[in-house]
Amino acid sequence: MKKKFRMTKNLRRQLFGLLFLSPFLIGFIMFFLIPIIRTFFYSFNSISVGEKGGMDFTWVGLKNYIDLFATEITTDSKTFVNLFANQNMNMLTSVPLITIFALFMALLANRKFKGRAFVRMVFFLPIVLGLGLVIDMLAMTTGSELTETGGSLFSESFVTVLLFKYSGVPRGVLIRIISYVDDIYDLISHAGVQTLIYLTALQSISPSLYEVAKIEGATAYETFWKVTIPTIMHIILFVVIYTIVELFLESQIAEEVYSFAFEQNKIGVGSALSVVYIFNVLLVLLLVLLILRKAVKKYE
Repeated sequence: MKKKFRMTKNLRRQLFGLLFLSPFLIGFIMFFLIPIIRTFFYSFNSISVGEKGGMDFTWVGLKNYIDLFATEITTDSKTFVNLFANQNMNMLTSVPLITIFALFMALLANRKFKGRAFVRMVFFLPIVLGLGLVIDMLAMTTGSELTETGGSLFSESFVTVLLFKYSGVPRGVLIRIISYVDDIYDLISHAGVQTLIYLTALQSISPSLYEVAKIEGATAYETFWKVTIPTIMHIILFVVIYTIVELFLESQIAEEVYSFAFEQNKIGVGSALSVVYIFNVLLVLLLVLLILRKAVKKYE
């Protein structure tokens, strides 16, 4: 008699895991991997409309990459060297601010006080409704015409016009103050999801760790640095990576890619910009992982 084939426990778990991941794998191959491969191919070609329709490809090698940094300019007349440099510099300042602010808000939301449920509802309501809807509501309230993004929402409002006319504050000082207010809005608008992630991580910390620290006579400051931070260090790494990816997706570079490909009909140059953009993001993520991974391993 032939022996019946029986799957081992490990093989069964592997098959179930593959089955669970199959929707993601199919979606990644169809909607990400294939477009990425095509983008690399397009970046080495000059693309035009064929006589019978479709696209004609002319191999140009690295010409699109050279033109991108030698002759092409952005929609606001900047070079792409400056654009990438400014984007990376903004990343160095924005990511730490968003990460620390989100952790601060999560610590406040995690504390026990009267009205905590109401405060959480007010803070997280924009995330539930969607930031686009909230931005439109704020634009109508403040008289701003910029409803597509949160940038310069306050500086474009009628409140700012009134301040310039009747406050008596010197114009240079007022402009600086208004820019700080706009930065605060951008900071809050980008910290919502990160705060939720931190809040979940804080609530998963065992209360016994805080009890032991209290028995040992540790202060709140010492408990924060010796218990809270080491426990959620891997979550901090995840939040930093998430924030970097989010900011890059909303950067001006993504808008320039769209402009080249669909508005200026320079698909090859737009594809080259996409490739450089991808490598720039991967390089930043690699540097962050190398720096923070040591801190994570230290507390594992």
